[in-house]
Amino acid sequence: MADGSSLNFVDITADIAAAYLGNNQVRIGDVGGLIATIHGALKALESESGSSPIEEPLKGAVSARKSLADPERVISMIDGKAYTTLKRHITRHGYTPDSYRAAFGLPASYPMTASGYSERRREIAKTLGLGKRSASAIAEPEATPPAPKRQTRAKGAAPAAEPIATPAPDTVTSTTRRRLKIKTA
Repeated sequence: MADGSSLNFVDITADIAAAYLGNNQVRIGDVGGLIATIHGALKALESESGSSPIEEPLKGAVSARKSLADPERVISMIDGKAYTTLKRHITRHGYTPDSYRAAFGLPASYPMTASGYSERRREIAKTLGLGKRSASAIAEPEATPPAPKRQTRAKGAAPAAEPIATPAPDTVTSTTRRRLKIKTA
């Protein structure tokens, strides 16, 4: 009885044999041996991959201590060159910061930027006032004061304030009419 992996090998063997036979001339008597050889090679690959050795971290171009010795540069473990920031460099080589640290056996606190560069950027941000909350943002936002109540006057009482003086009719413009809501006769 065949299990799922052997069926997979049969399919793969058939595909490889068909591709080979399509591009090469093989005598009919040798086709069976070719298929057996391909299938045996695939089985050997499976047995080798089953006992996979424990992956050790890659050996870096420099030691972790030396890569951080200069505060203005970080030396790459990949090629041994100095960079201000490593992020763009390591992504070009197919790493993320976490996978880079894991591949070279670096601690999670290993920086991706030079300490001098980080300090300069920090000082610039401080001088610009970034990262600080203003006093109004920290305190509870003040509620808008309620609109003043409209005073009503009793019948026959004098108005509380002086009425707006209406300008002479010859000096009234259309803008003034709109502002004062003067009716024209």
